Amino acid sequence: MRIGDVDDGSTVTDFLPAERARGITIQSAAITFNWPPLADPAEDSRILQAVQKQALPRSALSHRINLIDTPGHADFTFEVRRSLRILDGAVCVLDGVAGVEAQTEQVWNQAADWKIPRIAYVNKLDREGAAFGQTVREIGVRLNGWPAVCQVPWFEGGRGKFCGVADVVNLCGMKYEAGGDGKVIERFNLPQLQREEPALAEELTKARAALVELLSEHDEIMVDAFLEAEEDHLAITPAQLLASIRRCLMPGDAKVIPVFAGASFRNIGVQPILDAVNDLLPSPRERPHAEVSINESTGRLDELLEGNMVAQGSTPSKSGKKVEAAVPAMDKMLKGCALAFKVVNDARKGMLVYIRVYSGTIDRNALLYNTNLKQSERATNLLRMYANESVPVQSLDAGQIGVIAGSKYARTGDTLIACNTNKATPPAPLDRLQLRPIHVPPPVFFASIEPNSLKDEKDMHDKLNLLLREDPSLHITQDEDTGQTLISGMGELHLEIARDRLVGDLKANATMGKIAIGYRETLTQTSSPNTRMFDSSARGDVKGKAGCTATAEPNSPDVLDEDYHDDAFRFEQDQNVVVVEAPSLDKRGRPLNDDAVSLPGHLTLSEVQTAFTNGALAALARGPAFSFPLRNIKVVLNIDPAKHIFGSETSYASLTAAARLATISAFREVHSAGGSALMEPVMNVDIAVDDASMGSIIQDVSSSRGGQIVSLGDNEEAEAEQQSSARNVDVGKIYAPKDPFEFGASASLGQQINKPRTVKAKVPLKEMVGYLKHLRSMTGGRGTFTMSVDRFEKMTGQREKALIAELRGGA
Repeated sequence: MRIGDVDDGSTVTDFLPAERARGITIQSAAITFNWPPLADPAEDSRILQAVQKQALPRSALSHRINLIDTPGHADFTFEVRRSLRILDGAVCVLDGVAGVEAQTEQVWNQAADWKIPRIAYVNKLDREGAAFGQTVREIGVRLNGWPAVCQVPWFEGGRGKFCGVADVVNLCGMKYEAGGDGKVIERFNLPQLQREEPALAEELTKARAALVELLSEHDEIMVDAFLEAEEDHLAITPAQLLASIRRCLMPGDAKVIPVFAGASFRNIGVQPILDAVNDLLPSPRERPHAEVSINESTGRLDELLEGNMVAQGSTPSKSGKKVEAAVPAMDKMLKGCALAFKVVNDARKGMLVYIRVYSGTIDRNALLYNTNLKQSERATNLLRMYANESVPVQSLDAGQIGVIAGSKYARTGDTLIACNTNKATPPAPLDRLQLRPIHVPPPVFFASIEPNSLKDEKDMHDKLNLLLREDPSLHITQDEDTGQTLISGMGELHLEIARDRLVGDLKANATMGKIAIGYRETLTQTSSPNTRMFDSSARGDVKGKAGCTATAEPNSPDVLDEDYHDDAFRFEQDQNVVVVEAPSLDKRGRPLNDDAVSLPGHLTLSEVQTAFTNGALAALARGPAFSFPLRNIKVVLNIDPAKHIFGSETSYASLTAAARLATISAFREVHSAGGSALMEPVMNVDIAVDDASMGSIIQDVSSSRGGQIVSLGDNEEAEAEQQSSARNVDVGKIYAPKDPFEFGASASLGQQINKPRTVKAKVPLKEMVGYLKHLRSMTGGRGTFTMSVDRFEKMTGQREKALIAELRGGA
């Protein structure tokens, strides 16, 4: 194993060419290693006995660690989301100069959704302007938890070069060799520090007292230990402190956040943070069982295995309600259960499916059933990954992360199960088992992809499919009018990387057009009822004959519907509502009066409602003006069996086609009367800048870019303190060691002037294209921003006229 460097592009986990060229992490990478390195078996046995007697910490015993390095850029949020859900613990790496950045808060909150125990590591303390104490306070304010300082930075002479760390738990100092690889460490106990570094020793004792006091507020066992030690903070043993921190971490609510210090570039503090992973973070066996779902029922994996899970039936009873039934114990039937959380196409090994095993064992050559795709395939090749290198293994046990090489079907988010039978399809309800589903956020940027020649078109689409298996947050659509293939993503950088992967790595002969914005269309008027008939005699693509009547109108999400029949079927998606009415039929599709006609025997009311809904959704995907998807629309579809159903001639597909034609007709009627409008995405933007640049940034956003300032940097700390008050995190009570520049008044004044601020604003997405380069030029390269979709807003006036002229000019 070698030591890599981000600046040199030689890190083990950043192995893609684009990652090494840009110096950032783009895709998550998995690596498995032992820490500490394995000793001889006799030594391991002696260490194990010492650990069990608490004579040595857990970190003295070698543990197998499955590490996943995730991106930090906002464009790759989905990459972080799909990795977080399979983790048992996390280390949040912070920049000691920038502090807690806006994207850090986003990822921290995502980890909170899965209740993942987290520790914080303040990195880059060797850089000019690094502020460990200030970052600790920001952790309390912005991450809404109590920082438990477990290490204090060691600066030569109190304000010189960063040379090591002081361990608050073990009351010792670790000084690293200047310019070394981090392996040569000079250790000092507390008496030695008191003689040679009295200021550091005094800070270390303050930190120990603060740590014990903080743990005593959240852990009753620590209170008892403190009293037994006659209220002497220094008499608490390291084993007692580590056990108390673990108890505070296990719930995953981040009430207490252990904080460590270091400078990875100079290999300072790396071994202690790895020891902290072993000492503090939970093993897979100590974590709650994974959430599972069967149909609409949810529970825990252990409940399913033990027969304590109750699931709703897939078919309703005569009363129309779904029947609940106990699921029989599946522990003898289920041999292994895993989640495919990432798919990567490797030029040498083929398609690599990264899996996390949650129960049992996945063996080599095991028959795996994909519950999402309803397909089976064999795991012919199991690997344990070391970034882009691999080692074959015979099996993967619960809690382990590995790779299935050469999978033909598995995608990100698929659940894979192995049963103790040789049947291709497992018994119910295992065939419907879902592990931890994940929501894919909607894309906001898109660009056209065109093959260089007609003969390259099939190859391009094949490689686009490979790209989609790797990254489900990318979307591929086909423009029916122009025939163009459109690729959509989360941001400019996201699409640039997708282009690099497609053209550079997958060698597709294609060209990506200019990055554009995904606008929406909406209606401002209500249409009259539009009836359209579909007849396969006039169209050969779909067989059957059916009709539908559709009415389209603007939808206000805040207004409740009270005008429609109680039994009307409703479906909502992307602020659109589809209502399917059958006023002449009851819930079973039977006529309500003598004049009404019932549905034919091969169709049920539920099937007709679903067919009509799918037809309306297909129509909503393309607006009447510029073929953008429609939003804030209500479509009302009417079923009249006497007029719309033609016995055995009417099929599910023909009903869908009729509903689509009727809905499109209603949209075109409103558009021709001038009742349509364009909508643009408006983003929530968090811009992190320093005080010196804040004024120009605010003016640029509010004046040049038509944005609305939500809160200024002056209110940021007050807002964060108010947010953290729910947990009673009093910033004044947070212990944080002094930073080197705090010793001088001028340095303290400089800190006040250049204090980081966050400007929150709502800005149209069009104005944010290319904003990162502009922001960096305005802030000397120090400004960063994150953004997410807030809403789609109707365009009016000059902005709409300019966009229409641009769209028509480009057409």
